[in-house]
Formats: sequence, C-alpha cells, structure tokens
Amino acid sequence: MRLIIAEKPSLARAIADALPTAPQRHEGYLVCGETCISWCVGHLLEQAPPDAYDARYQQWRLDHLPIVPRQWKLIPRSKARAQLAVIRKLLKRADTVVHAGDPDREGQLLVQQVIAHLGWRGSISRLLVSDLNRPAVRQALQRIEDNARYQSLFEAAEARSRADWVYGINLSRAWTLTGRQAGYQGVLSVGRVQTPVLGLIVRRDLDIEAFTPRPFYPLWADLKVEHGTLRAWWQPQAPHPLDEQGRLLERAPAEALAARLPGAEGHLSELQSKRQTQSAPLPYSLSALQVDAARRYKLPAKRVLDICQTLYERHQLITYPRSDCRYLPEGHFAAAKTTLDTACAQDATLREWYQGADFSRRSRAWNDKQVGAHHALAPTGRTFDASRLTGDEANVFRLIARNVLAQFYSPLVTRDVKAAFSIHGECFRAQGREILEPGWKPLFTTRDEAPPLPALHEGEAARVVDCAVEDRQTRPPDPFTDASLIKAMMNIARYVDDATVKRTLRDTDGLGTEATRAGIMETLVTRGYIVRQQGALRATRTGRALIQALPDTATRPERTALWEQRLADIAEGRGDADAFLDALVGDVRQLLDQADAARMRQALATTGGAEPSSPSRGKKRGTRRGSGDASSSPRRRAGKSTARRRTSSKKGQT
Repeated sequence: MRLIIAEKPSLARAIADALPTAPQRHEGYLVCGETCISWCVGHLLEQAPPDAYDARYQQWRLDHLPIVPRQWKLIPRSKARAQLAVIRKLLKRADTVVHAGDPDREGQLLVQQVIAHLGWRGSISRLLVSDLNRPAVRQALQRIEDNARYQSLFEAAEARSRADWVYGINLSRAWTLTGRQAGYQGVLSVGRVQTPVLGLIVRRDLDIEAFTPRPFYPLWADLKVEHGTLRAWWQPQAPHPLDEQGRLLERAPAEALAARLPGAEGHLSELQSKRQTQSAPLPYSLSALQVDAARRYKLPAKRVLDICQTLYERHQLITYPRSDCRYLPEGHFAAAKTTLDTACAQDATLREWYQGADFSRRSRAWNDKQVGAHHALAPTGRTFDASRLTGDEANVFRLIARNVLAQFYSPLVTRDVKAAFSIHGECFRAQGREILEPGWKPLFTTRDEAPPLPALHEGEAARVVDCAVEDRQTRPPDPFTDASLIKAMMNIARYVDDATVKRTLRDTDGLGTEATRAGIMETLVTRGYIVRQQGALRATRTGRALIQALPDTATRPERTALWEQRLADIAEGRGDADAFLDALVGDVRQLLDQADAARMRQALATTGGAEPSSPSRGKKRGTRRGSGDASSSPRRRAGKSTARRRTSSKKGQT
C-alpha cells in the first residue's frame, strides 16, 4: 500500500480526486485503490517545554538560563493525538510513503517530522503540489521525487524551529523575571523576529514624537511660454539659508524675489526630454500582494493571507499563496490564454482586461531561472464567480488576476520632460510627463502623474504671469501601516546603518518570511505590544518598555535577518545547521548577561505609548501561542499542562 501524507485535508482531497480510482472516505484518511491519503492539520508536533527536559525548569529562575536541550524532544499537540494515531496505523501497513507537505520550508518540516517521529525507516518520496486543480495535481503526481533531495530544506526548517525555541524561551524568561524584579507582573515575550519588528515600530513612534517641524518657503511662478502656461519652482542657492534638501528656511529672500517677478521676462536655459519604457509590474508574491491590498482596500496583512488560503484551498481559484517569488514557469506560458479565459469569463472587469490582452506577448515574468520551490500567485483556471465570494475575496482575486493579465499588455511609454528657466539670474525648474502609449497602465489605479508640459524648445522666451510664496512646514515620518511595515520587512536593509551588513541584507529575503510576516504583526497586537489606530500601527507603553529594556542588538533587524540568510544557506546545502545553532546559543548567552532589573525599572517608568483597545495584561499575555513566547508562567502555581500549552507554536510564527 502507498501512503501519501498531505499537509492539510484540502490537499489530501485534491490528491484523491486526481487519482484514477474514486476515493472512499474513512476517519482521518481516504482510500483510492492501493493508495491511502492521510493528512496533518498544520503542525501535529511541537517542541517540548523546558520541564520535559528537567522538572526543575517548571519554576522560572535566572540561574537556570540558558536552557539548551542536548537531545531535542517533540510532543503531540493537544488536539493532534487522534490524527497521529491514524497516521501511525497507516504507516504500519504502508510499503511506500509519499511526503506531500506544502512546497516551502515549514511544509517540509511538519510532514517529515511526523514520519520520523512515528518511526518510519523506509524510503520517502516527495510530492510537490502548488495548484489544487485536478490537472495540476495529476501532473504533480507524475513528477514525484526522492525526498532526500529536500533534506537540506528540512534541516533548515528544523534549525529555525530549534533556534526560535532557544531564543524565545531564554530571553522571555530572563526579561519576564527582571520585569518582576522591577514591579511588572506580566509575561514579557521576546522573539527572534517579532522583537526587531516591534523595535521598528517603537523607533518610528519615537522619531515622530521627537520631530520638531521647521518652516520652509517655496516660491512658484506661472510662466507663459510659446505654446501655453506652466508652473516652475525657484531653486534657491547658498548663501540663502537652506536645509539638507535645499529648502529655503527664511521667508524674506523668497518675498524679495517674488516682488520682482510679476511681468518679468526670462528664457528656457536647459531642456531634458527622455522617452521611458516601463514593463508591467510582475505577478505577485504574497508580501507584494499584502502591500497592494493594504494600500488599496485597507486590508490587514493577516486578512490578506487568510483570504489567499481560502482562495487556494476552498475555492481553488489561485495557486499556492505563501510564495516569495514574482515569476512564473516558462512551461505555463502556452496555457495562460486558456487559463485566463476560463478564470475571467464571468466577471465584467476581468473580461474587459482579458479582451485587451495580447497573448502573443511574452514578458520577463516567464523565467524558470527565477522560480524556486514555488512561483508567483496566479489564477488556476477555475471560473471566478464573485457572487460565491466575499467582497474582500473578490477584490484580492482581481488583483492577482490583473497582475498576470498585465503581462500580456504592451509597456507603458512616456516622455519625461525637465525644464530650467533663467529669470532675473535665478533658476526655476518645471517637470512633466506625457503618456505616449498607455500599455498596461489602465489596469492599475495609481497616484496622479505629473501633468505634461507644453511643447518647449531651448532658448524660448518665458514671462511671469503669476507667482506666490507658500508657507509650509517639514513633516514627521509617517507611522507604520500594515502596508509600509510589510514593505519594511521585505526591504530591511534600508533600516540598517552598518554598510557591510546593509550590502549583505540587500541579497536576502528580508525580515521574516512570506508565510510569517502577517502572523508576526498579529502576534504583536495580540500580546498588547502594538495597536491599530486609524490604520496606523502604534507601540503601546508595554511595547516601548520592552524595547527600551532589551539590549539594542536584540531589538534591531541585523541579527535575525542575517540568521535568515544562514538558514537559506542551510536550505540550499551551503550551510551547517549545528554550526548555526551553536552560534545562536553564543548570542543568547551574551544577551542574557545584559538582563538588568534597573534598566527594566527605568523603561517601565517611561511615559508614552498607545493603550491597547482591549487590554491584554499580566498572565493572560503569557498564555498566547507562538514560538518565542514564554514557556510557562513565572508563578509557581502554573501547572505542567499550562506550561506545555504556552509553548505550542503556530506554523512559522516567531
């Protein structure tokens, strides 16, 4: 008997439907002739709590730290025992086993862990399914591989899981205990990724509060030229008082020049005209989709992820969503017209876009060299019926379909014009953009472009017909939103000062992963460290205190982003998991040496920060699930079962 173990029931059903024999349903598995298909429900196993290694760890003490297991233990999650028993029974009957986890690091981990935990000693094959439609699953079943090819991916995922446990358990206990010494009775959770993300938000809030607005005084002049009128802006130079962006900091020079401008004659001293060709935006990765959906529809990142999972699993309208890739396999190009025709058939908006597409065009999106374990999000070809979806689900699907349809549109062609005018010996600049060929642009609602300038030629006369000095003030940075925080996590190098680290991070995937970024944000909300206020993400008083009490290196993205790079090296067979964990334990020891109750007391006394909309204080915050959380309550009355619950971790959460 062949046993296929899928990551989720939805995938198991899709595999069963793609097999030639009609499936028979049983408790916890399906039977199709000589093939049985069972499933996990996310992680069936989790890292054991500290007291599973030594009963004395049930009591929280600083002198126990660091806690580093010598032989790692996994335990079943509380609701997973029945399904584990089903898989154990099937493994005893199996001749061959097929691993059908999701095509990513965590998918490799959670199924392979179960197979190993239940004692299977035979060979394992690997089935990679990224599209739940029957034809795609049938094709995947014809390409089953040896699971040994993905051993390094498993080792990276296992190293990530263990690293998060070591980091989270030890630092959460240390700072919770120093917090108690400083008078705070709640659990202070520290995570490898969640804490640097919180640090980004805290520092942005502090920058906003510390910001002192400064006035500046732009001067504009409306100029009559041969073929129309345009607006140009004065470019003041030293010795006028200017800031680092060249803005004038005193009104008097602008007023003095403005008094001389009405009716003044000048000429066009410099003209630059450049034809620009811009290809359509690539199909979406999950993070890129979360950014656009947050901007356009104000959807939280976690909501976008949940919608994508529903579109993938329940409706089977899109391909595997937790993808970090924005390219499509070259082999999918030939079928794209048919796939999109079916997908767009019943929606007026999508049909209009489809009819404008030229399917003889081949964009840069079709590139096997850029496709890894999974490809960009795309429609599967199942017909989209908006009446069967929620409004948010329909909107997200249209975004995904639009970006694929846009690959079959011509480029956007513009002419960008920059003009400099000399008037009274001063320079005034104007710029504009003319759209020559709209191409894919009509599919996208974007910010207004600079209007086109009238036809110009160098040396032509210009006369001032109006002018004014404006009173403006510099503005603080904007607070983070779901969209801007996801983008910051994707492009974390922008928030790093060290030039060497910055260069390294430009080549990595950023802070967190496609699958975890939304969950990290929700974890910070759940634990009362940040709140959403009118679309902005703001740190609470507790969130600020935690960041101020921790060593600076624990609150910044450099270390964890570099860890992600090392995990990627392990996944690709270039790194060693044991060496990674040894280095991490060394980092943890250094951080533990800096746990300081006086610093914590000072941080807790600091005022400022938003208040949670629904307070989550004290012991309750410690009971939230997620790796990197505290493993059990610091109070002695916390029982062993409670301690175990607190270490249960959702997939990929850090």
